[in-house]
Amino acid sequence: MPPADAAHTPLWVAHQCRRPKTGNASTRAHERREGRPMSGDDGTPGNSGYGRKAFKRSKSHFADRITADGRDGWPVASGRYRLVVSRACPWASRALVSRRLLGLEAALSLAITDPVQDDRSWRFTLDPDDRDPVLGIRYLSEAYDRRETGYPGGVSVPAVVDVPSGKLVTNDYQQITLDLATEWTSLHRPGAPDLYPDALRDEIDEVMAGVYEDVNNGVYRAGFATGQEEYEAACAGVFRRLERLTPRLERQRYLVGDTITEADIRLFTTLVRFDAVYHGHFKCNRWKLTENPVLWGYARDLFQTPGFGDTVDFDHIKRHYYQVHTGINPTAVVPLGPDLSGWLTPHHRQELGGRPFGDGTPPGPVPADEAVPVRGRP
Repeated sequence: MPPADAAHTPLWVAHQCRRPKTGNASTRAHERREGRPMSGDDGTPGNSGYGRKAFKRSKSHFADRITADGRDGWPVASGRYRLVVSRACPWASRALVSRRLLGLEAALSLAITDPVQDDRSWRFTLDPDDRDPVLGIRYLSEAYDRRETGYPGGVSVPAVVDVPSGKLVTNDYQQITLDLATEWTSLHRPGAPDLYPDALRDEIDEVMAGVYEDVNNGVYRAGFATGQEEYEAACAGVFRRLERLTPRLERQRYLVGDTITEADIRLFTTLVRFDAVYHGHFKCNRWKLTENPVLWGYARDLFQTPGFGDTVDFDHIKRHYYQVHTGINPTAVVPLGPDLSGWLTPHHRQELGGRPFGDGTPPGPVPADEAVPVRGRP
């Protein structure tokens, strides 16, 4: 069964934390070699283009899968691959949460990019010498170029890179987390939850399809709208879907069944960014998450569950959206708010029952070198 996201191709881009490719292929290659920012055919730098024109969503060009049987040439193997993410990106954050819940930290190493990418793509300026210590590259685009030159689309996270060759394997954010749950089982920690249980997949897919279309992607359609009608339609769709989810989550602790599933991960990564960036920056401001008691309680419950909140960096989130999307926020000023202390307040969702990890157990402590800096926590 294909992932739910793939079944619904919207007119506008899902953004997918992608650095758009601009200019012709030879110019892009020369600009990368010379270390100069890439510019569009009209001379407009990539970052300032956000919010000035509508983005059309393109499918992930690199859709190879890493599977138990290695049918695409990429077998599951401990230590072979490196997951590249931005903590700012909701699509990459899905993979961060899944990796933690499943206990894959030792098997799948992690590279974290600077939240403020430049026009050359996601960069490793958080690391010594501005290079990823494992891949030895300064920009994620280098791993893309080692796989294929002149590829369509942009440089996006999450991305999984083959360490021995330095080549990108996949940037298919729709499939990466499903494969972590179903193909990497031999490397799961003892007590890992089943995030995509076979008996519930039809319902999970149905729920995820609606959440993707109206919420995950809807906030971007609103934020990058270039006309009033486009914006109003997208914004209305966001809140219509959230209001449809509210009675469901008033009755039950999780979206599908009585345990955490992939559906919860996909909704959480949008909700956790809602008041910090989507309410103001993307103008999804009919109400704040904190003003919906049910969804606010649900989001806090997940945030306080090991594997969710310990992957969230609010500093990265705010700096990325407000400093990169200069077409929307030309001053690049980052707001001080909102107050984050509420994320740690009691949620009382346990009164609805449910078993967060099913018959399993919570993940262990966050590896010391992956802990979110104090500045990014509530």
